[in-house]
Amino acid sequence: MVVDQPVRGPFGAPPRIETTTADQIKDLILLGRLRPGDPLPTETELCASLGVSRSSVREAVRTLVALDIVEVRHGHGTFVGQLSLAPLVEGLVFRGVLSPGDNLSSLREVVEVRIGLDLAMSDRVVDALRGTENPDLEELVAQMEKKSQHGGDFFEEDRAFHALLLSHIDNALVGQLVTAFWDVHAAVLPLLGVTPSDRLDDTARAHGLMLRAAQAGDVEAYREAVIAHYGPLRAAIEDARAAAPVSS
Repeated sequence: MVVDQPVRGPFGAPPRIETTTADQIKDLILLGRLRPGDPLPTETELCASLGVSRSSVREAVRTLVALDIVEVRHGHGTFVGQLSLAPLVEGLVFRGVLSPGDNLSSLREVVEVRIGLDLAMSDRVVDALRGTENPDLEELVAQMEKKSQHGGDFFEEDRAFHALLLSHIDNALVGQLVTAFWDVHAAVLPLLGVTPSDRLDDTARAHGLMLRAAQAGDVEAYREAVIAHYGPLRAAIEDARAAAPVSS
């Protein structure tokens, strides 16, 4: 007796329980080894090759556009999207604000993921920056320290610092993940009433310690600076949790 085997997805992926038109278009992109910016078949061609209706293709495209897998350029056609992590950020922001129970715990989890990523890449960052000079990073640290002294935030400089720091290692995905999780916590902080503004000096100073430790080739000092960098934020989250009313 011959038993039919489930059809596996592209590149040996586990079989799907149910295949949608969106799944078929994703398979087309993967199997065709298309890259961001490459054109996709026209709507008519997709209908014919996938054996589905125009409404199914249009609905699938809308779904894939929301995930940045597909990009529609009006008047020009449909293309492979930039495959950014923007949908991940949006989803995590909503999770952090709307998740049931203690929302501040969700924010704490995001911060812990950021810490884990930074610590996991510490050896790579230090190896890349050991013995180098980095005026762009030094300038960002100086801007953060200056703004913190006047009680101002430095969100843009903070984000740019982490993105530039990680651009020195040969792992673009890590840099994208770190900045994505940075965007999540920056968006969620004000929505949950977390204000680490009274500790901005410590945060700005810790960025400088991270940079100097990396340039000196001191992995242990770099890791300690990473922990110190997140200290004010973690303390602010705990303060907010302590001040939050207890739900009955």
